[in-house]
Amino acid sequence: MTMTSPITDILGGLELRAAAFIVTIYGDVALPRGGVLWTGTLIDVCACVGINESLVRTAISRLVAAQRLRGERVGRRSYYRLDAAAQREFDQAARLLYAPDIAPRGWQILHAPDLAEEEVRNLRLGRMGGGVYLRPDRDQTLPAGATLFRAGDPQPLSQVAQFWDLSLLNGRYQDMLRRFGPLAWQLREPGMTPQDALVARLLLVHVYRAVLLRDPRLPTAALPPDWQGTAARDLFQRLYLGLTPAADSHIANNFQGVDGLLPQETPASRARLAGLTSG
Repeated sequence: MTMTSPITDILGGLELRAAAFIVTIYGDVALPRGGVLWTGTLIDVCACVGINESLVRTAISRLVAAQRLRGERVGRRSYYRLDAAAQREFDQAARLLYAPDIAPRGWQILHAPDLAEEEVRNLRLGRMGGGVYLRPDRDQTLPAGATLFRAGDPQPLSQVAQFWDLSLLNGRYQDMLRRFGPLAWQLREPGMTPQDALVARLLLVHVYRAVLLRDPRLPTAALPPDWQGTAARDLFQRLYLGLTPAADSHIANNFQGVDGLLPQETPASRARLAGLTSG
């Protein structure tokens, strides 16, 4: 497999690490189809975005060492499946990507002075100062050692955004719109190959997921007027749905698991499409 346009245009200036892209492949393709892929399939797909075989094998080794993947041999072939803990994490990310958003019901105020910096980022918390954090209330799990207070909407609600660095997120959403916007027009024209459709979808998921996992998903009234996250969500939904028929056809004809070629669709993959359609 080789890079072709429009893939070349999407990749322009995009920093793509092998391990992170392999995670995207498992999350988007393997997870709803049993979670297992042949090493050769990963090598072929990564070649489409300029990641060579050596980098793929090194990344797989690191993912195994980090207990993200678990390997097995069948004859002369090596296969890798998601580790159970990694699968739970991917399930959570999939709900953000493919399911309709859950509207928040007020706010959570957390007193957590011992919360690590990485956990603050992962939980998408707004900093109020003095070990006090804020987030929209979606009945999230409480971090260990934190004290929870619940509140209704503050006044004025437009001031809430100051507790997050939304400008950085907004810039990344703008980059996504610039990078993938032309695909919406290209989908209306014949000629995109199934391989290009799959790789474009993987890159779309990869870029959008990276921003979405840092987005606190504030209610609309709390967002700045130039917020691009809503437009990015709309583009993601339209492109994912538009690319999927050809992309899934390529999966069914080329992606190998332990039992042979992966199915074109499964109840889990259909549920994702239903979630995007209703969202």
